[in-house]
Amino acid sequence: MTGTARLVQRTFFAPPRDLEPEGLYVETECGVVVAERARLRVQPNARVTTNTYFGRFPASYWQRWTPVERVYVRVMAQGEGRIRLMASDSDGRPRAVDSVRVPSAGPCELQAGLDQFADGGALWLEFTTGTEPLIAGEVRWEVVAPADERGAVVAICTYNRADECVATLRTLAADAECVAGLDAVYVVDQGSDPVSSRPGFAEVGDALGEVLRYVRQPNLGGAGGFTRGMVEATSGDPGTWPYVLLMDDDIVPEPDTVLRMLAFATSTAKPAIVGGQMLQLLHPARLHVGAEGTDLARLRAGRAVPEAVRDADMTSTRQEIRVDAEYNAWWSCVIPPQVLAGVGYPLPMFFQWDDIEYGLRARDAGFATVTLAGAGVWHADFSWKDWDDWSRYFSLRNALVVSALHGEFAIAGTAWFLFGELWRYLSSMRYGLARTLISAVEDFLRGPDVLADGGVQAAAAIRKLRADYPETVVHPSYGAPVLPVQVPEPTPSKPNLVLAKRAVYQVLGRTRGPATIAARHNHWWHVSLYGKAVVTDPAQNGVRLRERDPVALRALASRGTRVLVRFLREGRRAGHRYRAALPDLVTRENWTRLFGNE
Repeated sequence: MTGTARLVQRTFFAPPRDLEPEGLYVETECGVVVAERARLRVQPNARVTTNTYFGRFPASYWQRWTPVERVYVRVMAQGEGRIRLMASDSDGRPRAVDSVRVPSAGPCELQAGLDQFADGGALWLEFTTGTEPLIAGEVRWEVVAPADERGAVVAICTYNRADECVATLRTLAADAECVAGLDAVYVVDQGSDPVSSRPGFAEVGDALGEVLRYVRQPNLGGAGGFTRGMVEATSGDPGTWPYVLLMDDDIVPEPDTVLRMLAFATSTAKPAIVGGQMLQLLHPARLHVGAEGTDLARLRAGRAVPEAVRDADMTSTRQEIRVDAEYNAWWSCVIPPQVLAGVGYPLPMFFQWDDIEYGLRARDAGFATVTLAGAGVWHADFSWKDWDDWSRYFSLRNALVVSALHGEFAIAGTAWFLFGELWRYLSSMRYGLARTLISAVEDFLRGPDVLADGGVQAAAAIRKLRADYPETVVHPSYGAPVLPVQVPEPTPSKPNLVLAKRAVYQVLGRTRGPATIAARHNHWWHVSLYGKAVVTDPAQNGVRLRERDPVALRALASRGTRVLVRFLREGRRAGHRYRAALPDLVTRENWTRLFGNE
């Protein structure tokens, strides 16, 4: 290798803790192999591969987005055996591209060109032994290429997850090489239970030293917490701004993901947002989605882009096809300084859709988002979260704002979709959720003034409003009424007709007797058959008691219809107001005002 080498990835053979599966790191094909975090012990007559989620090098992404022409792999090995550098194409067919015989002890180097991966494919290592054992470790993937040498910081937003935040910091601090590449780790604490109150915080502070920057501020949601980290990191001349890696407080990070994302972001031919993927915390072998897109007409995000894997077991699934993302969620995401300088800061939306809006705004300005395969963190499973929560207000309201800013914003189609949602909620006796939808639409129509305080008043108001509806409360399972268990019929082939029928029956009170319904059967077309139901919450921590309330149903149906008629009449005008206000809302001055630092 000639020139200055840059480390862009390391290969580990075991997760940072014992709760995550080793199969995401190595796969033993035959024989006996002992995998440690940084070292692999391969016994005689064995073969092991790193053709795994974390063990692969995403060659297709490097070829597509960077000018790098070749990657070098350095391995420290002892014993006897063979190390092969393997490659795949978009069809997943393997081939060997380099091979070395291990000397008795010392470094081994392999290399591969990055010129045959246009549509997909990756690189990985294969270790094989004969009659003697082999020990391998310190695997480093390096490139020779110019890179943006500006610094990098991590910004963690946290709210009343002190223990989880300390655990995340501890995992990062344990990787000295990862921390060495950071100028700062900002912890923006917005909670009433401060992270600094935990004994482990002082220990992490000692480990991180001056790199750790702890900031306290009132709760401005995820948007406010992450933006505070961006603002803290980007004072002074934009030419000196660092790369900002945003990270949730409750993830379990793979520290090498930090290194991989920052190395990739500083190597792209043009500045691009670089996002990490989400592995599910409760089911840690499963990947949430390979890359995400939106369906703004239906106010939905988190859609798998074409050919991306979704909810897949990554001990048996390989991401061969390179896919392009519309945006990346901020459980782990690098924002380059050029993007911050070019498009400004996030919208003060409190939380929900702030990351989506930012990614779409960056795309409109010519900055791509790359969700980097094999750069993952573990995050709470979305399927275990219930939409019937106060946060649904922000999801709906902010989705309308984003649709107005970045979508076609087909008013009639969106109104019809919301009308269907309203009646799905009402028919399944989720009156608090219906009221949440109504408030979201009403506040969207207020225009950008609703964002003036960053969402603080709205967060308090929606919690108070939902408290009037008994079914929004989660009760312990042991106290639930004993009602007959009901299993649903097949999914209706004509859902709109079924919805109309269920709505009429709920209005007229022509419902069946009480039922107990499992979370997996919690479909509007099933629950709406009954006048009373005990429904398991998706988080499996209790149940909700739903009961037909004809007074609430009629009142919410009337109010919801009126607001959707208003939406048809006033929605486009409100959208124009948001677009006009956007440049001022995303400025440093506006956010400084919200932080109270004028």
